[in-house]
Amino acid sequence: MTIPTTFISALLLTTTALAQSTPPTSATTAPAKTTTTKRPIRPSDVMRLQSIADPQVSPDGKWVAFVQSGVDVSKDKRNPDVWMVSWDGAESVQLTSSPDGESTPRWSPDGRYLSFLSGRSGAPGTATGTQLWLMDRRGGEAKKLTDLKGELEEYEWSPSGRKIAMVIRDKDYADSAKTKIRTPYVLDRHQFKADMKGYLDRRPMHLYVFDVATKTLDTLTKGVYDETAPAWSPDETQLAFTSNRSADPDKNENTDVYVMAARSGAQPRQLTNWPGRDGGAVWSPDGKQLAYLRSTASTNFIMYDQPILALIAVDGTATTMPQPRLLSQALDRPIRNARWSPDGQRIGILVDDDRRTQVAEYSVADGKLTYLTVGDRAFADLEPNPKGGWATLMSDPQLPTEIYAVENGATRRLTNVQNEFVAPLSLATVTGYTSRSKDGAQVSNLLFMPPSGPTGKLPTVFYIHGGPVSQDTYGFDLTRQVLAGGGYAVVAVNYRGSNGRGIDYTKAIYGDWGNKEVLDILGAADALIQKGTADPARLGIGGWSYGGILTNYVIASDTRFKAAASGAGSSLQLTMYGSDQYVNQYENELGLPWKNLDKWLKVSYPFLKADRIKTPTLFMASEKDFNVPVAGSEQMYQALQTLGVPTQLIIYPNQFHGITTPSYQQDRLVRYLSWFDQYLKGNLSTAQTGR
Repeated sequence: MTIPTTFISALLLTTTALAQSTPPTSATTAPAKTTTTKRPIRPSDVMRLQSIADPQVSPDGKWVAFVQSGVDVSKDKRNPDVWMVSWDGAESVQLTSSPDGESTPRWSPDGRYLSFLSGRSGAPGTATGTQLWLMDRRGGEAKKLTDLKGELEEYEWSPSGRKIAMVIRDKDYADSAKTKIRTPYVLDRHQFKADMKGYLDRRPMHLYVFDVATKTLDTLTKGVYDETAPAWSPDETQLAFTSNRSADPDKNENTDVYVMAARSGAQPRQLTNWPGRDGGAVWSPDGKQLAYLRSTASTNFIMYDQPILALIAVDGTATTMPQPRLLSQALDRPIRNARWSPDGQRIGILVDDDRRTQVAEYSVADGKLTYLTVGDRAFADLEPNPKGGWATLMSDPQLPTEIYAVENGATRRLTNVQNEFVAPLSLATVTGYTSRSKDGAQVSNLLFMPPSGPTGKLPTVFYIHGGPVSQDTYGFDLTRQVLAGGGYAVVAVNYRGSNGRGIDYTKAIYGDWGNKEVLDILGAADALIQKGTADPARLGIGGWSYGGILTNYVIASDTRFKAAASGAGSSLQLTMYGSDQYVNQYENELGLPWKNLDKWLKVSYPFLKADRIKTPTLFMASEKDFNVPVAGSEQMYQALQTLGVPTQLIIYPNQFHGITTPSYQQDRLVRYLSWFDQYLKGNLSTAQTGR
């Protein structure tokens, strides 16, 4: 279809309606274009996959703005653009198309404007970096609204549309304007590094209010503390925000909800005082309450936490701190994306529950939970439609993320962005199964079967999720689909430490890494071997982040795996203290190394007992990773090199913990298949094919 480059009035749009596939619970519409011959998915398909994020419903309820990202092969990067789709799904329009990319679309309250963030160039002599841009629905090109010197992190329109709350980090003045050579890092913080952010100085993030008409910026907060997640009260007189105002925020995981008058000089008032995490507050439509997320854990178990939906009264005259009402405490499942319904009677949430993520609502009056969706799929993100219903993202095992409407008891698909991607593909079938670990624990798993439908015992790869506090769901999984497309049965194991099974299941591995999780993975393997699905002589294992760490634990514990691919992992955990970003977790969970050396050495057994490893292992890492630094992979690679175990080390230049360069994403998938093919199939040709 023709792609407009300006924001044309919605009343004048003349676009080609996108072909609709059959949604799960809606009327049948025109089918997607099909091909006569389908093929397995390949690593190169990563270049065709579209990404969808951040759905935002217009104030009139007729449109959903969102961000769609595709790969610009010539520049080897993803380029995000702002699109919108009509609520009936009939029309889809691209709104931006600059090479710089745009993100974070937000509607003005009257629906006249759509704002977004972009680093695109403005007028000569104006500030560079990410700025706020504005499109007028009546037509014309987008205009740069701000000329900020600092770093714009977040923003939110006021209810009247006259003001915008902003979170801005102070400008970094460390780079020399003349030589472009950065001055030395001067660090004096306890938490002095973070992935993607790099070394951390003491530049704070503060709240500001931007006047749209005059383009003036008023400072609301000052000092050494960070403020995030601003939320306007319905009458526009107050802002709620999240902050850690303890004596040294670097040394704990505490955050609390604060409220303050939305004017310079006003003093914030602390509304919550839970020792753990409170944050992400959203106002009720009548302005009397805030819904927010509170951690289950108060201190030590923060890493293994699951958020609880909490309600708290906002009374500006109260002299004592109000007590919150914990709506989801009895649910014992993680919830997120809390959003009020327009009538203030319900709060929509997403619930993570045993391989699934569903949309649900809590009744404010009686605390009753009602699920709005069912089935083997995974929802993500949630925004209310002012006219009723919810906009959300959803994927299932054979369809990447699309935008859906949830209304009147039905789930209706709005976008068809992924039709072209899936049309030529024959994808793996995905089923769930449970296994018993050696100590009796019941574990939930997913099995991806190759699309060719082979029979008999299959070469099988256990691809382990990171976290550890996350879960593998029935959502679309590109990596496992590619491995299955290569002829492997692929297994996802929600080992102890994963969420979706309750807080006790999640925190079962506290201070005891590489023990229960290994039992769970081996139990999942035993179940498939006994069933006759997995060939015990052709087992592989791999993963990224904690999945890479667990890969190291498994191959140091059991020699049954004939090939391994450990990505962004570590084993000599003692050397991670001060090298990565988890100093608080280490001190809480393992204790100080010089006082608890035995515990640190115990969880470092893959390196200290590397001579037990017989599995050929591919190690992979990102050059600039401060989450799990490259040293963790280098150490294990060096150990296996010395021991004469087949090994290889791949380092991706200028990448952080998550690989973002498309060609590197493809390269990683190619190397997975090549390594497993070599040791599980005796096939050396994969690396030359490029897949």
